[in-house]
Amino acid sequence: MSKKPWGGRFTESTNKSVEQFSSSIGFDKRLYSFDIEGSVAHCKMLGRQRIISDDEAFQLIEGLGKIKREIEHGEFEYHDSLEDIHMHIETRLLQLIGKTAHKLHTARSRNDQIALDTRMYLRHEIQQIIHLLHRLRQVLVDLAEAHMGLIMPGYTHLQRAQPVLFSHHLMAYYEMLTRDTDRFQDSLKRVDVMPLGSAALAGTTYPIDRHYTAEVLGFSRVSANSIDSVSDRDFIIEFLSSASICMAHFSRLSEELIMWSSSEFSFIEISDDFTTGSSIMPQKKNPDAAELVRGKTGRIYGNLISLLTIMKSLPLSYNRDMQEDKEPLFDTVDTLKACIEIYCKMLPRITVNQHAMARATTSGYLNATDMTDYLVNKGMAFREAHEVVGKAVQYALREKKELHQLNLDELKTFSSLIADDIYTFLDVEQIVKRRNSYGGTGVHQVKQAIIGAKTCLVEAMDPEKISKD
Repeated sequence: MSKKPWGGRFTESTNKSVEQFSSSIGFDKRLYSFDIEGSVAHCKMLGRQRIISDDEAFQLIEGLGKIKREIEHGEFEYHDSLEDIHMHIETRLLQLIGKTAHKLHTARSRNDQIALDTRMYLRHEIQQIIHLLHRLRQVLVDLAEAHMGLIMPGYTHLQRAQPVLFSHHLMAYYEMLTRDTDRFQDSLKRVDVMPLGSAALAGTTYPIDRHYTAEVLGFSRVSANSIDSVSDRDFIIEFLSSASICMAHFSRLSEELIMWSSSEFSFIEISDDFTTGSSIMPQKKNPDAAELVRGKTGRIYGNLISLLTIMKSLPLSYNRDMQEDKEPLFDTVDTLKACIEIYCKMLPRITVNQHAMARATTSGYLNATDMTDYLVNKGMAFREAHEVVGKAVQYALREKKELHQLNLDELKTFSSLIADDIYTFLDVEQIVKRRNSYGGTGVHQVKQAIIGAKTCLVEAMDPEKISKD
């Protein structure tokens, strides 16, 4: 195995246990394509600036292409002694083209190299995540459209509160995932910054053209401070934060699917292929996929806290602690993508129990607020009406009846303003229909929300808009 690139300073070789302890090749080898792409762009720039000859640039680029093919075909060997993907590629390049390989590292450091690789990797993955979220948002819209008109209890404090459209409830998650998409899209501005050429921390004496390298690699901006370039991990922390918020939304949705599929609710049934049974109880059908998504939320939160803790006390500029940014980043990317994909497949296959939802809207005094509004429309002050209806609910509870089951004489004992038109106000379908304020649960409003969402999703896939983004 070749000696270390810093070997000239040392009289002893690195202890084997240190090599194993400090090796990152086990996880950073996934960066190989970005490392090679960045190196090719760097070689092109070096050749263009006459820092190396055209022939040397050609040899380097040809050798890098061969290494990429070897990795992709499973013909590449990895060793702890070479630490990371950068040293593996550079060492193999030396074997392939000889001493010209030593010129690959001209005008750069592993510090700015890994910053580049990570930014290229994350830029690619965020775009993949945005695409997956687009698919899931479409699934939610389709589900909402398919169940338009179905009414369910809306909850606050996990207590039945007011009737809402099931479609309206689903569209709440569409809004959450849209905000998640916007956050990831916005974070690309901070990710899409080209750090190469910052070298170890101070820049370089070579006449490099960083803007040309950025252009070759498709970066929209070049980092403005060489110290910040190699020590910045804000862009990863921001991604992990956005991923954590996104997972909070998945966890909430998971919790509701788990509850709704229980015998106590029976609002939905999750298909057999996304559930499991019990090793001891033959009747069980467990919502394992949803539970695992809920559980993986804590894992992603932990990744965010991990990197925040790593970075909180580091002096400028680069420190080896920062090698620990890769595993939480890679794990978060893999976990989040897996969760989105499982929901894209699972949600279209749920069965909705319309009768159970409709039954649940007939109890729990979901029409109490509308009885209050009825009295307000008759001229009573809201606070007074609230108290009157509270007493009516108290009476109904004693009688073991719902408000709409009380006869007119019973209702009139609470206010002389009450007439037989109150029963229209207490009807569940009418309650939903009257919620026609913008963003409300009224059928017209929810239909408009679905139309707006479908338009938004189509526009998001417009080739011209994608190319601009």
